[in-house]
Amino acid sequence: MIALDALAAELARAPGLAAKADIAAVTRRLGLTGAGGAAVPVGDDCAAIPNGDGHLLFAIEGFMNRFVAADPWFAGWCGVMVNLSDIAAMGGRPIAVVDALWSPGDGTAAEILDGLRAAARCYGVPVVGGHSNLATPQPQLAVAVLGRAERLLTSADARPGDRLVMAVDLRGAWRPPFDNWQAALGAPADRLRGDLALLPAIAEAGLARAAKDISQAGVVGTAAMLAECSGVGITIDVTAIPAPPDTDPARWLKAFPSFGYLLAVAPDHEAAVIRRFTDRDIAAATIGDIHAGSVVSITDGRSTAAVCDPGTFPLLGCAPHGISADTRPVPTPMGEAVP
Repeated sequence: MIALDALAAELARAPGLAAKADIAAVTRRLGLTGAGGAAVPVGDDCAAIPNGDGHLLFAIEGFMNRFVAADPWFAGWCGVMVNLSDIAAMGGRPIAVVDALWSPGDGTAAEILDGLRAAARCYGVPVVGGHSNLATPQPQLAVAVLGRAERLLTSADARPGDRLVMAVDLRGAWRPPFDNWQAALGAPADRLRGDLALLPAIAEAGLARAAKDISQAGVVGTAAMLAECSGVGITIDVTAIPAPPDTDPARWLKAFPSFGYLLAVAPDHEAAVIRRFTDRDIAAATIGDIHAGSVVSITDGRSTAAVCDPGTFPLLGCAPHGISADTRPVPTPMGEAVP
């Protein structure tokens, strides 16, 4: 049995969700939310720059200092992994990686760089340059990736009537001390590359309208960002969410998985999208409905509890713009701090 109201309240207070609200302050300060629809739309995982018949994708992630200090090798690995996830979430394939590294000496720097190098080799994406400073008081890391999409998946094109599909790799384990579900280390490189290629393949086949990778805000927090960007409401059935056995529901709903996505899918494509993931042994299921409104709620099939309303209290500060992915202005990412 799930105490739904208590769970909704806990999710609403989750630090990962609260941290996303900082992004709205940044978009306002940069003047990206002006009146009359003149603002550059924000909220996608990458900047999408028109390029020939497709788009160049540019993603960047900055990491929490305490995470880099506590697990430097894994922080380096994540620098590649989470950016590649952002590229895939928009229907793209990665081209190259650059990093910016600060460290109190070369010992910690070596661990971070070893992790970054290992991930770049595993995923088959070259590191082509960056910035380094080995004389700082604490380690810090930011990583950027360039990619390309033939056909975009965006955060802004979910529509009422779509179904919310979740795909997540459950072949992993928790990596303490944070709520990180790690399913990439030790996996065959060809499997990891093939799994990421599912998203651009789905985009190019026209099977999904919108997508977002599950970030440090967790499943519900990520759905809230998708809802805000698309100007819709979302109701999530917590009993339908794929999860590891014997996992605390609240912890799982706030977790950051190494491979996890939410996709807005028209009902007639729902089965095909789920099958693409399950054919590769990735758990996938329809976990909710996308509808008119702006409230993000959870349900157990008997009752419903609201978690947040990004239409009233924005996380990203990016109001719906009503422009299709093919014609809208170039979006600007507001880098999410992960994990």
